[in-house]
Amino acid sequence: MITILTGKGESLAKTNEWADGCWVNVAAPTHDEIETLRRKLPAPQDYFTHALDLDERARVEKEDGALLLVLRLPHFQGHAADIPYITVPVGVIIADGMLATVCPVESAIIQLLASGSVRDLSTTQRNRFVLHLLHDTAVKYLDYVREINKIVDKLEDRLQRSLRNEEVLELLKYQKSLVYFTTGLKSNELMLSRLQRGHLFDEHTEDQELLEDVITEVQQAIEMTAISESILSQMMDAFASIISNNLNVVMKFLASMTIILSLPTLVASIYGMNLGLPLSGHPFAFAIVMGFSLLISIIVAIIFWRRDWF
Repeated sequence: MITILTGKGESLAKTNEWADGCWVNVAAPTHDEIETLRRKLPAPQDYFTHALDLDERARVEKEDGALLLVLRLPHFQGHAADIPYITVPVGVIIADGMLATVCPVESAIIQLLASGSVRDLSTTQRNRFVLHLLHDTAVKYLDYVREINKIVDKLEDRLQRSLRNEEVLELLKYQKSLVYFTTGLKSNELMLSRLQRGHLFDEHTEDQELLEDVITEVQQAIEMTAISESILSQMMDAFASIISNNLNVVMKFLASMTIILSLPTLVASIYGMNLGLPLSGHPFAFAIVMGFSLLISIIVAIIFWRRDWF
């Protein structure tokens, strides 16, 4: 889908004109939409291919007066997905006074910018636009990491009483998400370092300050993701042992119950023989034998309980 916007902040509005100072937002494009973008935007053809490659790394490229920035954005696929949180590329192409963002999916970050809720966002200030995109990307990484931590805390409560592997597999899904986040953030950090060395944002003091804020946010996101990934990895190892221990406790309980219940059966089987046995002629023989069996079972149960076998 191709959306053309122009304006600033809350006055950001849609238009049909491919004019100087506009922002062309391309999300999950069809083949025809890509061809339209190639005709309208004077940029090398491989820029569009790079932006739609799901495995493309964050980088900066400049050719024939056109600039391409590729970022890795966090993307939520849903809790039922094999990997709930992944990263996807977005290409920012600046050429002939126009700015275009090309993303293979509908990104929540791009939708936030297009909604006009970012007050200082302007389609004519292209460098500032890139910085806002970088800043919101870093913030979204942090938000998603916090969501993953909350989900992991809930799974932790369930795992303490679990005998199954489902919760461990759920943790594995979110560990994979954190691996994706770590890779994407480090790739973005390298791209930001190159932008800083290239002095692309040195023209305005506000841009320099915003770039420093973006770098700080990215570094914070990298540290927070690394900590969460390390904790989750150790937690999975610990809870795998806990599940095994819970199963051992259940097996120990069942073994103890089997021994206790087998004692009355043993006594009853002995007195079921067609032989002369003690108390065989006594009128209360049944009650005495059953009471003796119950007494033995109680004594054995107390012994097991004191030894923590039961």
